[in-house]
Amino acid sequence: MTTFCVEHGISRKAFYAIKRRAAEEGQAAALAPRTRRPANSPGRLADEVKQQAIGVRAALEQSGLDHGPISVHEKMRSLGMTPVPSTASLSRIFRDAGVARAEPRKKPRALFRRFVYPAPNACWQLDGTEYVLTGGRKCVIFQLIDDHARYAVASHVAWGETSEAAIAVVKKVITAHGVPQRLLSDNGAALNPSRRGVVGQLVTYLEALGVEAITGKPYKPTTQGKNERFHQTLFRFLDKQPLAGSLEELQEQVDRFDQIHNTERPHQGLPGKITPQQAWEATPKADPPRPRNTQRPVGWDGIRQTRVALNGIVQVRQTRFHVTRKMAGQTVFLIEADQHLLVFDDRGTEAPRHRDHEASLAQTRSQVRQLRPTPRTATQNHLSVTDVLMQEVLPMS
Repeated sequence: MTTFCVEHGISRKAFYAIKRRAAEEGQAAALAPRTRRPANSPGRLADEVKQQAIGVRAALEQSGLDHGPISVHEKMRSLGMTPVPSTASLSRIFRDAGVARAEPRKKPRALFRRFVYPAPNACWQLDGTEYVLTGGRKCVIFQLIDDHARYAVASHVAWGETSEAAIAVVKKVITAHGVPQRLLSDNGAALNPSRRGVVGQLVTYLEALGVEAITGKPYKPTTQGKNERFHQTLFRFLDKQPLAGSLEELQEQVDRFDQIHNTERPHQGLPGKITPQQAWEATPKADPPRPRNTQRPVGWDGIRQTRVALNGIVQVRQTRFHVTRKMAGQTVFLIEADQHLLVFDDRGTEAPRHRDHEASLAQTRSQVRQLRPTPRTATQNHLSVTDVLMQEVLPMS
């Protein structure tokens, strides 16, 4: 036996263990490897718990609400179910059951530049999205949310994206929650067409209250990403509801969605797994702004249309300004604001600005007022969102 063990490279103890197993299970089983599975798995989820999780997910999906692992985890906990699997376990359960939707790899969250205002009423976000009623009739849903709490302060259904409808929803919210410091929207004609060289009705109304009307850059909807994501959640909910046949029916459905969003489901973008209403009530509101003096300075003021020369120069009141040769031959809009010259193309994109100009371009008659296009500051009426997103909330003056 000793010689046999040496020849086969096993110990005497292993030899007797194999011999005993052969006597109990047979010679073939004695040479097969044993399973490494533990005898007991205390952390293994019961099939009943798995079926409960799949059922909760199906109910959320049927209601048109978010039904991912995080939403299912919070729903099971709110219903008092025990045990409640972790989000990782729920993800594995849904994947094994074949009910999870495969998604492509996404850009890491760390690569996104995020902004959140530190208090309610520091900034609201307004946007409209199109919806189709029965019979193919189109309408627009305005959604107004608070940037800090993701709180749906109001929604309004109208036949079109008009300035009157936008002002109506803003007035409704101001009556209920006070005046915000800023309002972020896109560059739509009904919301904030300032980049196109036009002062919209909504902007005029906001400026009279001291509210700063800010926009994102053209063709960059990620600045209004909170609104865009909110639209997706709303449409997922509406897809599970009976198709509305009138504005009144659709308004009722949207109001119901806002109530669920604000009070019933924890928002994944908020710390502490709280609802938007809890976040809205947890922090004191930002101080309301003070109405500014909107009187224009005496002299040439307003919007002027001209063409950029081949050398990239535009001329205003016998004063020449270098814009950029890339815009040579294009029609641009000139706006004089607070002694600065702002240049926009026909799509509302602002032309590059220079701190100083060549002396040869600035020479003119001494009696002609010289306008220098310098970077705008946060005290001007029409602000880019990049100028103010990271500002602290301070009393408006």
